[in-house]
Amino acid sequence: MTLAPPAQATPAPTSGPPAFTPGTRPVPPSPASAALTFAWRALLKIRRVPEQLSDVIAVPIIFTLLFTYLFGGALAGSPHRYLQFLLPGTLVMAVLLATMYTGVNLNTDLSKGVYDRFRTLPIWRPAPIVGALLGDTLRYLLASTLVIALGVALGYRPGGGVSGVLLAVALVVVFALALSWVFTLLGLVLRSSNAILSLAMVVLFPLTLASNTFVDPRTMPGWLRAVVEANPVTHLVTAARDAMAGTATLGQVGTVLLASAALVAVFAPLTMRAYRTRQ
Repeated sequence: MTLAPPAQATPAPTSGPPAFTPGTRPVPPSPASAALTFAWRALLKIRRVPEQLSDVIAVPIIFTLLFTYLFGGALAGSPHRYLQFLLPGTLVMAVLLATMYTGVNLNTDLSKGVYDRFRTLPIWRPAPIVGALLGDTLRYLLASTLVIALGVALGYRPGGGVSGVLLAVALVVVFALALSWVFTLLGLVLRSSNAILSLAMVVLFPLTLASNTFVDPRTMPGWLRAVVEANPVTHLVTAARDAMAGTATLGQVGTVLLASAALVAVFAPLTMRAYRTRQ
């Protein structure tokens, strides 16, 4: 008795062209496409864990209310009058304090090994960093919107109208993105997110408090006035304040943009070097 040979399995028919043609490779994404993809990743993280925005929401509200009613009567005679001077300063302070979370989130991803996988991908090397920075723009816009909306509700009236407010917000966001490179570098070189938060407070509070956010520098002692006037945050607050009043000059805008470019020119290369050499 002879056994019949086993039947050959018939391959399932395929439809459409093959996924890959032998001898060809997929076209790698462009630098802009890769950076935007990682920016979208940052937005998805916020959508899935919205509680990480709690500080970004609470700080602008607390600062605007607290400083308006705490210092308004003593410094300007009434909270309403002081609000006209204070609000652009709290706008700057609230947004700049949010920049520290760029480094914190980066450090958290690094501790999980996420960026080790990113570095193996055939993409533009800075794309994960640049994308994370772009994604954090949502934090800055949210903080700006809360400060301005609350200020208007309390009686603030920008003399420059909507265009002046948009110019002020744009200047603050551009400077915040440039400053974020500092905390991105810290996220790469420091070993824990708690260390980043501690160091960020040491850096940001002197920068924002030793400025013209709360009082006119002309009321300060000479040595302190010199420090305040050399502080780049002072120039940012002045530009935002005058933009919202409708009196900003090209020199003020140019100073903020120049300071932002200087921050990027110094800290972006240092950040990318630390990113490439991190083990």
